This record gives sequence, structure tokens and C-alpha cells, in this order.
Amino acid sequence: MRTLAAVLTALLSCGCTSTGPTADAGDPMTLDRLLSGPPLVGAAPSRPAWSPDSRHLAFRWRDHDDARSELWLVDATGDHRRRLTDARQGRGAVGAFAWLPDARGLVYLRSRTLWRVDLDGSSRQLASFDGGAADLQVSPDGRYASVLQRGDLWLVDLVSGATLQATEVAVPSISAVPVGRYRRRDVEIGSYVWGGPTYAWSPDGRTIAVHHVDRRAVRKVPFPYYLADETDPNFVRRGYPGDANERRTVGLLDVATRRLELLDLPEPEARRVVDFSWSRNGELLIDRDADTAVDRWLHVLDPGTGALRELWHDHRDTRVYTSAASAWHPDGEHVLLLADLADRYGLYALHVDRPEPRLLSAPGFDVTDGPWVTDTGAIVYVTNEPSPYERHVFRTTLDATAPQRLTSRPGEARPYPSPDGTRVAVLHGADDAPTDLFLFGPDGRERRITDSTTAEFRRRERAVVRYVTFPSLVDDAVLHARILEPRGLDRSRRHPVIFGPVYSNTVRNRWGGFYAQLQQLMVERGYLVVQVDVRGSTGYGRAFREDFLADFAGRDLDDLESAVAYLEGLGHVDPDRIGIWGSSYGGTLTAYALLKKPGLFDAGVACAAAVDPRFFGSDDVAIVRRPDTHPEAFARGAAQYAAALEDPLLLIHGMQDQVVPFKTIIVLAEELMKAGKNFDMAFAPGGTHGWTGRRHHARYLLGKLLAHFDRHLAGR
Repeated sequence: MRTLAAVLTALLSCGCTSTGPTADAGDPMTLDRLLSGPPLVGAAPSRPAWSPDSRHLAFRWRDHDDARSELWLVDATGDHRRRLTDARQGRGAVGAFAWLPDARGLVYLRSRTLWRVDLDGSSRQLASFDGGAADLQVSPDGRYASVLQRGDLWLVDLVSGATLQATEVAVPSISAVPVGRYRRRDVEIGSYVWGGPTYAWSPDGRTIAVHHVDRRAVRKVPFPYYLADETDPNFVRRGYPGDANERRTVGLLDVATRRLELLDLPEPEARRVVDFSWSRNGELLIDRDADTAVDRWLHVLDPGTGALRELWHDHRDTRVYTSAASAWHPDGEHVLLLADLADRYGLYALHVDRPEPRLLSAPGFDVTDGPWVTDTGAIVYVTNEPSPYERHVFRTTLDATAPQRLTSRPGEARPYPSPDGTRVAVLHGADDAPTDLFLFGPDGRERRITDSTTAEFRRRERAVVRYVTFPSLVDDAVLHARILEPRGLDRSRRHPVIFGPVYSNTVRNRWGGFYAQLQQLMVERGYLVVQVDVRGSTGYGRAFREDFLADFAGRDLDDLESAVAYLEGLGHVDPDRIGIWGSSYGGTLTAYALLKKPGLFDAGVACAAAVDPRFFGSDDVAIVRRPDTHPEAFARGAAQYAAALEDPLLLIHGMQDQVVPFKTIIVLAEELMKAGKNFDMAFAPGGTHGWTGRRHHARYLLGKLLAHFDRHLAGR
């Protein structure tokens, strides 16, 4: 699911922290240790940003001696790494930051204050915000800093220090309970619920393109909140498949007059704004696609005349959720496009006068991120070449005959090229290596900038990770799995297995955040841990990806069954002790696996499981379409299979889960009770879809998860 899939990233980077003793590396790993501080893996660097002159790289990082994230600086050569901000300054960590156009300093947010810091470390406070602030940018002429605050765009005059409200569009949320994914303002300048752009300055600094979102026509849905003095019915704006979505459009703000003009874009309730960007000559590129993912459009707006012309349109009925991105080339005559026009996602170039896509990337692999374009015309992107498990950085140009691969270290890399195109900063992580920052110079040699892991993490023995392939039981597909096992595994004994967290796109050589540590804990407790790339996953071609359309908990369950058959053929796997768990759509897979294929797994834990398609989000039409066009997809609720449950099932849910309403899991529980089935439930009264987000929720619910598997798998 596009909507539910977006949650996985947040779950994998769960920020569960507290103070507590540090265990010795020889001690057994425990859940308490994973949830206590300091973090076992340290703190990863984030948000690398090059100075406009390409001489310095700034990034957020919390070194081992820091109590919170600060702003760090390193020279373009990788030398002279230093902390730029004062850790004793104000409260809270450094948040968003931006370079000043003259490259002599930066502005940054700390809590509710805006600061300037120069390269020599001198700093001063510029402004304060009573409602918090986010998405900091600086105008091209250096006159203003801009932020989003309380649903509107605000400007800080960097000369006079005056703070100005640039827009007045915000309408407060109908909910007073400050939790949940859909608890957003009724009207705001900002992203839509699941992402998208916010605003962008024109090159001359006279105009700001803004993303305007209006939710006032979206359905009101109650999510009762029981932790208030009295039960709060807590209505939020949240649509279902077939409903009108948020009204998403683009506005042009005249900086001098503060006049905002919204563009009359077609069907704003059914099309999202993927992104927008300005060319050097002041034309605005607007990238949109349908919520169903079937159609995608590129338009170009001439701000001088207000004329909007269609540059390119693509249509395919079978398309499911897709990766989409676009950017201007600095020549102002080409647009770069990430799209799925062939069997694989590719990077394409379009000439504005001859908009026929021309493939720039290798046709046999998927481009998974990008493009990033430098001032000199270098084009940087990420692809899964040479393996679906890897993510590597490539560089090319419009006229290059072959792209150049920049990274070789196994794992997942995300690039940040310098404006002059000579250097690339890379955030890299892998199965056994949490994310750190590296720098590639003109000679292509790699230089490590940070080493974030703790001594305890480095001393601990970590699981061995293997990647395997095996045939599907139902067709000619070759399936892929990732297996974690202890070093020195005794293959003369049969071991229990836990699938999870199950999801699409899990067979990746990447650092999985908190869940990577949870998998390590499971391995230390004696389990083999398995993940499978089921239907809908990227990296195996269009047919495999789009086999997921309107077939949730269908062919992907067959893929899991094929994986079980493969494992049962291994002499060291106990076929009577195989469990499964997952969250969000992974919870869906778990619940349906136990209900539709009883006996396949010996125990399951379904977390935040979407079990009724009628209550999917209005963005989930990308994988189920709408009830009026695909009614069969909405007749597949899990409750109808309740009588088939045979295996031990634990349902975990947050009662404030606005992505997968708690109501739906309660309906399933009622049907299980009617059928006389024995099952378990664990819930968090204040828990959201990211149910591990609060430490006390994580401790309780993950404790239940581990105990469930220990009870039904470990001791048998």
C-alpha cells in the first residue's frame, strides 16, 4: 500500500530512548537494553548540505560526547571536522538548517528559535516563534529566512530582524487531541498527509510557490480518546477509498505584496502534487499524479503570463503505487524524470520542445532515488545495480554514453552532490552497519567522516545475514529472502524461525533502525529470522510489482508459503516452529496468513493490521482502486475468515491509530469470539500507527510479542 508503506520508514527509525545503565557487551541482549539509553548503535548523522561554493559540508550529528544533535562542519576534502554550534546554547537539538547564499554562514532552528552561525563559530539569535517552526529555507538573495509555522508561511528579514506572516490561510484542526497521522489543520501551507512538497523560492526571490492543502471537504471520522478527563470523541479528517481526498493545489505568493494566487489545477481532490521546482529562467515545473497512480502529468507554468501547458502525460491501468520524481536540468531546456515507463523504474530526460522520454539509466535495473542535478549538469541517482539487495550511487550527464558508478561498499547509499559536481557526500548503512557519513572526492576515493556506533555495539557479536533465492509454488517467479542466523549455527539441530517484520521491499542490505536491533535480539534468543520480498516489491520487474494490484493478502501469501516450503527443506529448520509477525501491511499479511492458510505458521503477531479494505485510506486506491470500479477488492475483509483460525494469534494495536482504525480490529475480534476462537490482544490507549513510538508502549507491546513467540515456538 502506498499509504501504509510510508509508515514503515517511521517504524524502522523508532526513537525509543531514555536514560539507563549501559550493559557490557558480554551480557545477553534484552528488550530493556534496546529501549534504554544511551542508544546501543549511537546516533546517525543526517541532512548533509553543501555550501553554495562547494567548499564545506554541514550536517546534523550527535557525537558520543553530545547530549543532543548539533550542527557539524567538514571541509570539502574531508578534513577539519568540527562542531559548529554550541551545545550549551538554548534548549533542544538543532533542527532544520540552511546555508546563506554567500556561504559565510548558516541559519538554523533550535526549538522555537532561529539562529545564525558563521564559519568561525560565532552565533546570534535572530528570531523566536511561539508556535514552533519547520522547513527552513533562505531566499536566493539572502534577504529572508522562511519557515512554516502553524500552517502558514513566515518570513524573517535577515537585515532588520522583523518577522512577517506571509500567508493567512491556516484553519485549525477539528481535533484537539495532538496525536495521530491524520490530525492535521483543515487548511494549511504544507505537505499532504503522506508527504509531498511544501514551498520553493523562485530564482529571483520575488515569488514563492506553495503547496496549499484544504481538507474541509474530507469525511469526519471519530477516533475516541480515553485518556482525557472525559472520553473525547476526537473527530479527524480522514477519507476512505472512493471519498474525495484532500484538495491539493499550488499557489504563487508575491513576496513584495503578500498576495497569494492559487492555480486552478484539474481535479485537486483526486490528484496529488508530487513536487514542483523552478528553472533558472523562472518557469515552474509541476509534477502530479492520480491517487490511483494510473495517470501522471508534467505541466510547466510561465509566471509572467500565467499560462500552464502540459509537457507530458503518461497512463497505464495496471500501475500500483509508484516512485515519482522530477527536476529541471540547469540548461532550462530539459526535465529529468524518474518513472516506470518500462519493465524497470528508469531515469529519463525530456526536452521541453520534444517531450519524448529518453532513458539515461541502465534498462535492466531500477532507479530507486533521485535525480539530483548539480550546477554543472552532473546528474546523480541511486539504482539497485548490480543486485536487487543493494542501492548504489551513479553519476551521468545528458550526453554520457554510460553512467559512472560511484559507490562500491555493499549496502544502501543516499547521495548529496556538491553544487560544482566534483564531490558527493553519501549516507551509507548496511545489514550490520548503522548509517554513517562518507565523502567521495574527484578521484572517486571514499573518505569516512563519522563513526557513530558505540564501543558496546562494536563488541557485540552480530548475526550473519544470507540472501537466498527459491522458486514460487504457484508460478515461474524466482523469490528472494533475507535470513539472519547466529554465527556458528549448529546445523545438526532444528531451530525455530520467525518471519518478520514481513512487508514488501524487505530483502535489502540496509540498516533497519530499531527493528534491526529487535531482529538481533531474536537471533540471540535462538530464532532464525527471515524476510521475503513478496508481490508488490521493487527490483524484480513490472509484472511482479503490479501483481499486487487489488490482490492484497493474495499472491503475496503464496510467496510466504513458498518461503516456508523452502525453509522446511533445510535440515536445520524445525517445520513445527515457524512464526510470523509484521506491522501495518505486515500485520495484514500476518493476520490473513493465519486466517486464510491455517497451519502454515505455528504462531503469529499481527500489529496495526489493516483487516478491512473499506476502511483503508483514500490514498490506498493505488492498490485497491475504488469500490465502484473494483468491488471485489472490498469484499475481502478478514472477519469472514474468523472461523478458520487454528494457530496462536496475538493482535497488537494502538487505540489512536488513525491509519488503521482500532474499530476494524475490534470487529475482527468480535467475529473471532463468535466463532469460539482463542486469541490474544494487546493494545495501547494512546498508541498511534507507530505503536513503538513511545517507550512505555514499546516496552509493553514488544514484551508481549516476544513472550508470544517464546511461549508457542521456543519451548516446543
